Amino acid sequence: MSKNEKKISNIVCQNRKASFNYFFQNIYEAGIELLGPEVKSLRLGKGNISESYALDSKGEIFLYNSYIPTYKESSYNNHEPRRSRKLLLKKKEISKLIGNINREGFAVVPTKIYFNKKGIAKVQIAVGKGKKHYDKRHTKKTRDWNREKSRIFRKN
Repeated sequence: MSKNEKKISNIVCQNRKASFNYFFQNIYEAGIELLGPEVKSLRLGKGNISESYALDSKGEIFLYNSYIPTYKESSYNNHEPRRSRKLLLKKKEISKLIGNINREGFAVVPTKIYFNKKGIAKVQIAVGKGKKHYDKRHTKKTRDWNREKSRIFRKN
């Protein structure tokens, strides 16, 4: 395990379609600015980032269209489930991400939301270039072949 590959313990939600739809260039770990009921809702294991994306706004990176349901035990202090949430990154990382967003064909996509060992909510985001249709066919083909290989080896 290298320095950049950290052990992730409590995964709340994953974006499994992201690796199928994008070629990942860089992967970053970012903090996320959450309200109290949002953290409690995430601790219950609820949340969805399958249709979310990140964009820059005034030199900051925001996560749009991520769904964190309302916490039922919270009273008047509840939140909007699909509000935009600020991602907490260093200035160098933000400038690299903004440069990648402005290049043609690149997008910033969240891949996981999880709690680290200290109990802080983190988002793993990836800079990816969209796959074409034939790239997706190739991915399916290799995945099916690997499954078939493992079945053959298991029988022998």
